[in-house]
Amino acid sequence: MAYDYLDRLATPSVQAAQAANGARQIWERFEGDRTSDRFTENEAAFIGARDSFYLASVSESGWPYVQHRGGPPGFLKVLDETTLGFADYRGNRQYISLGNIAADDRVALILMDYPNQARLKILAHMEARDLAADPDLAARLADPGYKGRPERGFVLRLEAFDWNCPQHITRRFTGPEIETVLGPMRQHVTDLEAENAALKAQLAARV
Repeated sequence: MAYDYLDRLATPSVQAAQAANGARQIWERFEGDRTSDRFTENEAAFIGARDSFYLASVSESGWPYVQHRGGPPGFLKVLDETTLGFADYRGNRQYISLGNIAADDRVALILMDYPNQARLKILAHMEARDLAADPDLAARLADPGYKGRPERGFVLRLEAFDWNCPQHITRRFTGPEIETVLGPMRQHVTDLEAENAALKAQLAARV
């Protein structure tokens, strides 16, 4: 049995919770190989289409910290099959995630595709990079046309990933996603109104 993602999280207390809820035998008897230490084309395409994700780190006080990260689609870059990266743009300047990874570089990401009810979970080690000192990385993490000002880059080394089942993911749509449906409908209405006006004009001319 190999289940990279779950193996890293199945601590004794988690195993006890699984046993108490009648689920431990599912994972004890799991057959197959679910190694996930390399991104495939499927994950790369999914990551490249996302315009946001949730990032969790752990503070030295033991409190988890979850942060929403957003940008243009594809701002989270797949640098290679085991590495992600993104530019860190200036925000509210609390620097909680930045401080947390200085003490413990382990992070977790959740990437959502609400319209298609898909969810990708990632465990990784994250480090901050000085973009001024690494022009090549700065170019790879750049988001042309985006107005944000990058203060640094973050590079994430993949530990494991897992795909969640779609159950209980509520479908939501962004403005651009809605526009892909409404745009053609609006054009159709405009065409019908023009056709109707032309027919009315023809009828008026016959009277």
